[in-house]
Amino acid sequence: MQSMVVRLKDGTERQIPHGSTAADLAATISARLAREAVLAKVNGVIQDLDAPLPDGADVEILTFESDEALEAMRHTAAHVMAQAVCRLFPGTKLAIGPAIKDGFYYDFAMDHSLSPEDLPRIEAEMRKIIAEKLPLQRAVMDRQEALQFLAEQGEDFKVELIEDLPEDAEISFYRQGEFIDLCAGPHVPHTGFVKAVRLLSLAGAYWRGDERRPMLQRIYGTAFAKASELEAHLQRIEEAKKRDHRKLGRELELFTIEDEGPGFPFFLPKGMVVRNELEQLWREEHRRAGYLEIRTPIILNRQLWERSGHWDHYRENMYFTQIDDNDYAIKPMNCPGAMLAYRNKLHSYKDLPLRLAEIGLVHRHEKSGVLHGMMRVRAFNQDDSHVFMTPEQIESELSMRIDLVDHFYQVFGFTYHVELSTRPENSMGSDEVWELAEGALQKVLDAKKISYTINEGDGAFYGPKIDFHLTDCLGRSWQCATIQLDFQMPEKFGLYYIGEDGERHTPVVVHSVAFGAIERFLAILIEHFAGAFPLWLAPVQVKVMPITDRVHDYATSVYQTLFDAGLRVELDDRNEKIGFKIREAQLAKIPYMLVVGDREAEAGVVAVRHRERGDLGTMDLHQLIEELQEAIVSKRIS
Repeated sequence: MQSMVVRLKDGTERQIPHGSTAADLAATISARLAREAVLAKVNGVIQDLDAPLPDGADVEILTFESDEALEAMRHTAAHVMAQAVCRLFPGTKLAIGPAIKDGFYYDFAMDHSLSPEDLPRIEAEMRKIIAEKLPLQRAVMDRQEALQFLAEQGEDFKVELIEDLPEDAEISFYRQGEFIDLCAGPHVPHTGFVKAVRLLSLAGAYWRGDERRPMLQRIYGTAFAKASELEAHLQRIEEAKKRDHRKLGRELELFTIEDEGPGFPFFLPKGMVVRNELEQLWREEHRRAGYLEIRTPIILNRQLWERSGHWDHYRENMYFTQIDDNDYAIKPMNCPGAMLAYRNKLHSYKDLPLRLAEIGLVHRHEKSGVLHGMMRVRAFNQDDSHVFMTPEQIESELSMRIDLVDHFYQVFGFTYHVELSTRPENSMGSDEVWELAEGALQKVLDAKKISYTINEGDGAFYGPKIDFHLTDCLGRSWQCATIQLDFQMPEKFGLYYIGEDGERHTPVVVHSVAFGAIERFLAILIEHFAGAFPLWLAPVQVKVMPITDRVHDYATSVYQTLFDAGLRVELDDRNEKIGFKIREAQLAKIPYMLVVGDREAEAGVVAVRHRERGDLGTMDLHQLIEELQEAIVSKRIS
């Protein structure tokens, strides 16, 4: 029998029979690896374990220790769920069923209206299929054969998917028992590899995300390699529900979103306190960093947006109006306004870098199905900065901006990871300019020894960017801050400065946000802190609670002293038991509760209670004020 050579991850070579699969290779390495093997990475491409290996290939055997294997298992779990649904509800039509972060879903068209009571029944059928250990067998069909097969099955959605594929695309199916599904794969070897699985929820979803297309029924689920990992994940989900910013925003009276304005948040008084504190932090840090604040109009004419490129590249996300029979747009971004602000006067190279910053209200058209509290809205305030500079200043300004973003996240105790997002398909500008911009960002990241990953094709249409993904207390990742390098827009707006040579030169611009959308950042903070904001951010920092009416005057004087010291304080002088007042203050997540009774009034002190640390004993009021003010100024997190 002919043999061939493959290279393993550690660089060693193995001679195996020609036509061997990755499963065969795993068996030659160890019995344990043969049992635990899930997928193979062959010349950098993930493939099924039973696919033949090419001669001379670089091969890595993947187990559930790898993210790729876990993703494939979840993809297979989606197929298992679809098979279970088809068994229980004959006549079901299949749409799509991908793996997603931490789970999977499948969309169905069916006569039966699914309810939460159906999920345990579907899950039980899935466990039967898993126990059957049905092999997942891949088969390739030519285009016409595949279309005919699916048409005979009545799978109209799958037919449409194939019709949209390129003519030369390979069309593959996976079979497990009686179930066959159009799928590119890869998958685990058999259904028994789907381990700890749980169905989570139901939702409606338009076919291909188009509200003009049929509404389908979606089932979400999750799967892990171990039952303990599934339980830990389910606990995180429950904790996330408790921290849901929509629930806490309502309970803590921070914001509301009304039917009269879907996607347009209303900030309530306590929410405005938190927002104002965030904006004050932003303004102070940008002032220290040499930024000048501007404010640009919300509505600007069509010619501006054509010049900026938004009319061609971003029009579907914009709102429009007419004034005096001329087309205008409500701004989706602050950038063009900043260009006009720069153009307001003649600039010399000595004026640069010119750092302009704006908290500007922007509007973006979002479909109703994707709106989500303050995480995804149609109107939000973006904390944009625009630094106009000479080419020689690019690296130093990028470095300074990275340091400023890092400082912002340190204030809140966030860790983060960085991605470098490169040229998208709908970009404008030459290859040379894009290579220069991407190279500059990469050089600064490397010089600062910041580890990062490349996010191919996710840059802005006018330039590449550095994205910061912060991690909250539940381990969830949120993309907030971004730094974009732009050679395009200054040229489109005819911006220039007079150089040292007396000639006109086009400046380079760094676009950046620290918070991103203030609304979204506040939502993240609500969930990160579970509504229990640090003292400096808390809408109410101290609540004074008299035990009896006899000490009302003393409690009022304590309240007034705190108020005069600049603290956000409330007086709860209702005729209620002190235990009831404390419980309500705890539910409102107020950091400090001051209880005053006869003894405290007589001694001129206050009994201090902290929302997490409990009873702290009696303290002199002025000493307490000093400690609170120090914690506020230093922006202590706990």
